[in-house]
Amino acid sequence: QVQLAESGGGLVQAGGSLGLSCAASGIFFSITTMGWYRQAPGKQRELVAVVTSGGTTNYADSVKGRFTINRDNAKNTVSLQMTSLQPEDTAVYYCLCNAKATRLTNTFSYWGQGTQVTVSS
Repeated sequence: QVQLAESGGGLVQAGGSLGLSCAASGIFFSITTMGWYRQAPGKQRELVAVVTSGGTTNYADSVKGRFTINRDNAKNTVSLQMTSLQPEDTAVYYCLCNAKATRLTNTFSYWGQGTQVTVSS
């Protein structure tokens, strides 16, 4: 079982910056992908950015060049630095962690409780 603790987020004016952090804890064999999704009111949850254990990243087109994802494999943490924030970035941001409980089990997806990011115009 994996527990995710998120921090960061809040209210910022357009053009500002915010950072999000997520730490995974619990008993597990390995973590593969970690990252961030977001969900705005009335919309589906969507990918923001993810990073594999090997460091390969994938960003949504809408955040490329503005957001940076980083991961510390030793600490099982992932962070998201968000710059040039716009009102359309307003959403609840969820940390994602794909992990295997044992070497032989399947990979499961674990989600954080979500943290609000609000960008005012």
